[in-house]
Amino acid sequence: MTRMIRILCIALLAIAGLVGTSLPARADEKCERRIHQAEDRLRDAVQRYGDDSKEARKRRHELEEAKRKCPDYRGDHHDADRY
Repeated sequence: MTRMIRILCIALLAIAGLVGTSLPARADEKCERRIHQAEDRLRDAVQRYGDDSKEARKRRHELEEAKRKCPDYRGDHHDADRY
C-alpha cells in the first residue's frame, strides 16, 4: 500500500510540474501574438497613411502598450522598432 501511495505522490508531483511550467508559456504566446498583431497594424497604418500620421501614432501607442503589458517578452528579433 505504501508503494502505491509513493507512486501516486510522484505522479501528482510530475503532473503539477508539467502544468506549472506550461502556464507561463501560454501567457508568453498570448503576449507574443498580441505584440505581433500590434506590429502588423502599425505597419499597415504607416503604409496606408504615412509615418507621421495620426493613425500611425495611435498604432505606435498600442504597440508600446502591448509591450508594456508583457514585460518578459523578448522582441530582439523584431524590426518593428524602426516604425
